[in-house]
Formats: sequence, C-alpha cells, structure tokens
Amino acid sequence: MLLEGKNAIVTGGSQGIGEAVSLELAREGANVCLLYRKHESEAYQIRDEITSMGRNALALKADASSFEDAEKIVNQTLAEFGRLDILVNNAGMNWDGVSWKMTEEQWDRVIEVNLKGYFNFTRHTAPHFKEQNYGKIINVTSINGLRGKFGQSNYSASKAGIIGFTKSLAKELGAFGVNVNAVAPGLIETSMLRESDARDKIVDLAMGEIVLKRVGLPEDVANVVAFLASEKARHITGEVIKVDGGQYI
Repeated sequence: MLLEGKNAIVTGGSQGIGEAVSLELAREGANVCLLYRKHESEAYQIRDEITSMGRNALALKADASSFEDAEKIVNQTLAEFGRLDILVNNAGMNWDGVSWKMTEEQWDRVIEVNLKGYFNFTRHTAPHFKEQNYGKIINVTSINGLRGKFGQSNYSASKAGIIGFTKSLAKELGAFGVNVNAVAPGLIETSMLRESDARDKIVDLAMGEIVLKRVGLPEDVANVVAFLASEKARHITGEVIKVDGGQYI
C-alpha cells in the first residue's frame, strides 16, 4: 500500500470527488479525517466504511471558509492521530451567474469557500509539515481555472487562484520536504451533475471537447490524488495535473 501509516485530512470529503479521495487514501493505508458541512449521514457512512478497512477515521463538521474551524480541525486531527502527513483541499461550491448580474454575495461566498478555505487549512497545517520536514498538499482545482468559463467568473477566478496558490506554496515549502501539487478535473460524474436539470446539455457540450469520449468519474481524480500523496511522486511539486479525458486540449 502506498500510504501505510499516513494520516490525512480531506476537506469536502463527504460526497463526490472528496468521498472518492477519502476512500482511496484509506485503501492505500491512510487514516483519514474527512470533513463535511451539510452531508452528515453521508460523512458518517464513509467514516464507517474506512474503519471497516482497519483504518482510523474521523468525520467532522466544518465550514472551510472559517479560519477558526480550520485551526480546530487540524488540532483535533493531530490529537487523534498524533501526526498529520497529507492535506487534500477539496471543499468547494459554485454559484453561477454572468458577471453583469452577479451579486456581491455570489462573488464573496465562492471566493471565501473555494480559495480562502484552501488558505485556512494550509495555514494551520503547513507549520506541522515544516517542523517534521515532510508533508503532501494536494489542491483540487478545475480546468476552468486554466481557461475560464461563461457564467462562472467567480468560480473560475477562485480555481485560478488555487493554481497560483499551489505554485507559491511549492516554492515556500519545498526546502522543508513538502510537496504541493494541484489536480484539475474536467467534467466529473458527481451527484451534483446527476441531479442537475441541465445534465444532458452539460454532458453534450462537454463531449464535444473530451477526446476520450467519456465523462470522468470521481475515482479517476482520487487515483491521481493518492499518487501525489505517495512517495512515488516525491520529485513532483508545483504541478497542475489535468484529469479531464483531454477536455482541455
């Protein structure tokens, strides 16, 4: 197993990509603290599935945009696991609208969760990684942070900010044995997509771009995250790896 004995925090770990990441890290041997904001029953179910693998697991409620929540979660995880090795920043949201109609609340909330949330958890994790001269930070961004998307100026701006944040962190923490990378999914088959009234239209548009002609699954992203969290990726840092079936090409 790639991550035997490692300890991880996964923000937004109760559904979609975060659920798949939490489970894949556990399959590879890691103990996992998965965070949720609304989906409590789903988070507890994933926690139980992880413990059934023989790993330690926590399911904790937190608002990623809260600096205080992040500090509390990191301290609680350290108290439970004794050490922290991996941080997967994944919690995110979208609140779409064209720029000339977007409200201040729409802009601020997406930036607070998607970008400030990543800072919050990194800020409270990085000192521990630095002190122990070891750590893996994986930030989930999006191909729309690389190219932009109509009606998602707030979301695309937040995801582009994550990319700059990742590269800066890689430079700051590299001398302390900390790898920092980002994963940029394209269209992924999550519950949010399945439940969308516009699902068929979204998929049809994406399929015109995806060269592999299949919509990605959360597991496709989770596999790359697990690799980046392992020592097999020890000489990779500051990178943005697209998991999009060629959608960005």
